[in-house]
This record gives sequence, structure tokens and C-alpha cells, in this order.
Amino acid sequence: MAEADTLHRFLLENTPVRGEWVHLDASWQALLQRHRYPPAVHRQLGEAYAAVALIAATLKFDGSLILQITGSGPLHLLVVQATGSQSLRGLARYRGEVPDGDLGQIFGADARLLITLDPGAGRERYQGVVALEGRSLATALDAYFERSEQLPTRVWLAAGPDSAAGMLLQGMPGPDGSPTPRDSEDWTRLTLLGDTVSAGELLDLAAEDLLRRLFHEERVRLLAGHGMRFACSCSRDKVQDMLKGLGPDEVRATLEQEGEIAVTCEFCNARYRLDAVDAEALFAAAEPQPTVGSTRH
Repeated sequence: MAEADTLHRFLLENTPVRGEWVHLDASWQALLQRHRYPPAVHRQLGEAYAAVALIAATLKFDGSLILQITGSGPLHLLVVQATGSQSLRGLARYRGEVPDGDLGQIFGADARLLITLDPGAGRERYQGVVALEGRSLATALDAYFERSEQLPTRVWLAAGPDSAAGMLLQGMPGPDGSPTPRDSEDWTRLTLLGDTVSAGELLDLAAEDLLRRLFHEERVRLLAGHGMRFACSCSRDKVQDMLKGLGPDEVRATLEQEGEIAVTCEFCNARYRLDAVDAEALFAAAEPQPTVGSTRH
């Protein structure tokens, strides 16, 4: 039985290759409890959920990593986010019936894959954008990494009604800092072994059992696991900052028409309500106050 909501790094010793394994259970169910999705959307979102956890694990950062797919197809938006504190969240937007086909049928022929790294603390964000191509998200991500200047990377993903899971292999830099060649004997052998994994094995097997099955002729060292969780970064303070950005005139006009301002987080469905008193308090400090004192005649 696979460990619940756990991410493990593993090392393929005597080779310049390392890996990540993730199994998401309660953290995946927490997302599904907030949104109802048809099966085809459910699978794409689950695979993306596992993928963003794996990719974020390869980075040293305190900010967030966002994987986003946009297109004109039935499933026109998918966004998942992982943070340096091992928290995850995600959402999908679709219209009509979503087919269980290739990525072009699901997201549209014009779909794009965006990966954004936000290091936080005011540092510069990095974003990579490519056309979304291939039969599955795993193949699209493989193509993304192949086109980038990053270390060679391969992913395998699976999602079911109860869990989402995945595995990643990545070449490590050599002594001179150069990446592992994609045509090296070690990389070719290990990725071919990775290609034998099935969705059922990713979802059902513990990390140790899966790695033994795939790489039984290699020396594999499984490192301590890290817990993963669903968490949303929304807050009342962030909603208030957003309203301040709109300005007092627009906020007061909305209050006059609606009687209150209600904001629902798209990720977790948390609902924030502000009435006229709350709204006036937001802008009171920024507006000039009347002078208090006596006036001589």
C-alpha cells in the first residue's frame, strides 16, 4: 500500500540520475470536495496535481510553482500550484462535454502550457511557455523539458478517484556543471525502465516496492519522505487589498447596488463578505480626515 500524501526523493547510485515519487490522497480528496468535475477533467487535474508536486520538489525555493494550461477547447483552463512548504491547490474550468481523448481534443489545438516559478520576496519571476502537444500531460511535460535548457527530465503520472501519483527522473549536473547528456547510456537505460511503469502501479504501490520493481538491478537509495497537504493562500487581508486596488468609488457603487461585497476563492470556495462598515474602514486611513479643534471668530 502506498504512503498517503508523501513525496520521496530517491537516488540511483553510481549513475548521474535522481528521482522523485509522490502519492497524494487526502490532499487530492480535499481539492475534489470543493469542486465536482467530470471524469476527463478529473484525470487531467489529478495528473497536473501530481506533476506540480514533483517539479517543485526538484527546486530549492520558498515561493510557488504554478503549472497552467489554457486553450479554446472544452477544458479551457487548468491551474495547479505547489509551494516550498509542500502545500498544493488547483482548479479547472470547462464548458460542455469534455472528451476523454488527446490533449488537442480536450484543451484545443491552440492550447499552451505555462510553468511559472515565483521565488517570492519580490524576486523576479520566471515563466516558460510552450504549445501543449502530445497524447498526455506527461508527454507534454517531457517535450517542455526537452526544449528547455534545464536538466534532462522525464515524468510519469496517474490519477484515480481516490489518489493521484507520479514519478520523475532527472539527470544531475556533472563535475563541471554540465547536464547529463540525454543520449547517455545511464539516462537511456533508466528512462526505458521508467517507461514500463503502469498507472495502476503508480497509484497502488509504495515507493519502495515500485522502485524495486522498476530498478531491481540498480542500487536505489530512498530518502526520507515529506508530507504533502492541500492548502489555499487566500485570506481576508488579500481580499481587502484587492478591494483597495479597485478604489473607493467602485467599491461603494457595488455596495449601493448589492448591499454587500461577496468574494469567493476559486481554489477553495472560501467566501468572504464585507458590508458598508467594513468597506469604509478600508479607505478611512487613506482619506483626509477633518481637523479637530476650535475655530476663532
